[in-house]
Amino acid sequence: MNTKIKLCPNQVVQYLQKDPSEFTKEDIIRFIEANEIRMVNFMYPADDNRLKTLNFVINNEEYLDSILTYGERVDGSSLFPFIEAGNSDLYVIPRYATAFVDPFAEIPTLTMLASFFNKEGQPLHSSPEYTLRKAAESFREVTGMDFYAMGELEYYVISDDPGLFAASDQKGYHESAPYSKFSDFRVECMDMIARAGGQIKYGHNEVGNFSLDDKIYEQNEIEFLPVPAIQAADNLMIAKWIIRSLAARRGLDVTFAPKITAGKAGSGLHIHFKIMKGDENMMTDADGKLSEIARKAIAGILDHSAAITAFGNKVPTSYFRLVPHQEAPTSICWGDRNRSVLVRVPLGWTGKIDMCSQINPQSASESKAPQKQTAELRSADCSADVYQLIAGMIVAARCGFEVENALERAEQMYVNVNIHNDENKEKLASLESLPDSCVASADALERNREDFEKFDVFSPALIDGIINKLRKHQDGNLRKKLEGNPKAMLEMVRKFWHCG
Repeated sequence: MNTKIKLCPNQVVQYLQKDPSEFTKEDIIRFIEANEIRMVNFMYPADDNRLKTLNFVINNEEYLDSILTYGERVDGSSLFPFIEAGNSDLYVIPRYATAFVDPFAEIPTLTMLASFFNKEGQPLHSSPEYTLRKAAESFREVTGMDFYAMGELEYYVISDDPGLFAASDQKGYHESAPYSKFSDFRVECMDMIARAGGQIKYGHNEVGNFSLDDKIYEQNEIEFLPVPAIQAADNLMIAKWIIRSLAARRGLDVTFAPKITAGKAGSGLHIHFKIMKGDENMMTDADGKLSEIARKAIAGILDHSAAITAFGNKVPTSYFRLVPHQEAPTSICWGDRNRSVLVRVPLGWTGKIDMCSQINPQSASESKAPQKQTAELRSADCSADVYQLIAGMIVAARCGFEVENALERAEQMYVNVNIHNDENKEKLASLESLPDSCVASADALERNREDFEKFDVFSPALIDGIINKLRKHQDGNLRKKLEGNPKAMLEMVRKFWHCG
């Protein structure tokens, strides 16, 4: 038996005994019939970065076969601003590999993510998922390798303060019960996400933890495993939907907002990546050191990082989080294990010592070190369109392979100190900074748009739409304007409480 199938919690995988990439229409119909599924849902992302849902009752076998083959029509102008109302019909076609049993439906329901197609039967050029698919394909064509990604999904849970076992303010990192109040909620979310196909690495409490106005605010994180780029984006979209849906059932408020209140930890959406050639992780060389391949990709991402904020930081409060002297980055640089930088290279199990056998001598192993090395972009938050964000990272990484001076650029932007410490002011002053507003992000994207439009990855209409939407926020001097005015800042935070 395939070891990836044996313990897989997805009910569809267990029944079919197949990897999801191998699911066929006949498999889906067989599962529906055998498990007395009575409804089918299609879900798909729209311009507001949330999943939308279309429900189908299974009337008969012919109808089921029809919707699985031909999909259905939807009003594209109500989903995307770049689609004209006068010619707005789109097709939505299900992706069988994403099938899962809806954990919230009282009526047995099978849900699948769907892709958009235009009237000619071609993939919708500007759709989020197809943009990411084009980015991944162009990266493979240029480099001969594949881009894998994973997200760190941070969020706050808010509820009435019971007044018992109060956690230390801003000291919630990896806290346990009874000081952690919502661990059970997080674990239940993780189980549901895994049963829906999400490849989860782990979950834990995060730093943010405080009480305000008889409410307790607790920050949590669910981190995923590195998977092919489209699957990584799918995982994040489904996870956000599950977390919010379960919270609503439990009477809890949940927010992925980048900033929640003054002086408290904001929530980011850190994206790790690794570059694969077949089954081999190309991020390290034979000696376990960061490879030239990794450094070229990092250089490309850093050189386009200002423009990437247009995909990953889409609301004004994103830039209340990206301020100096906090863990969120502001300067364009990278480093090893350094949380003051924009791109961090975390520990990657690259040593040759068997740590496990030192404390478990009865289980000494001769297995080789795992290929876990990744690099992490730390700027984005959940206002992001995750498909655009990861597509933007892929395009930028690809550019690192298309210029001659990528390794030199990587060397120039490397730092091995905390750039926010006073003794490193000179180094900090030498570094470029990320945009400080939606307007500045739009300007950065405008300057770099040719790179993102190359190979037809981001359509000009999509880039225009992103730029126009960002500029409409008119937040060029908002941070300075609201400085020292916490009430006005909190009003802005509430406006974007449920962004993304």
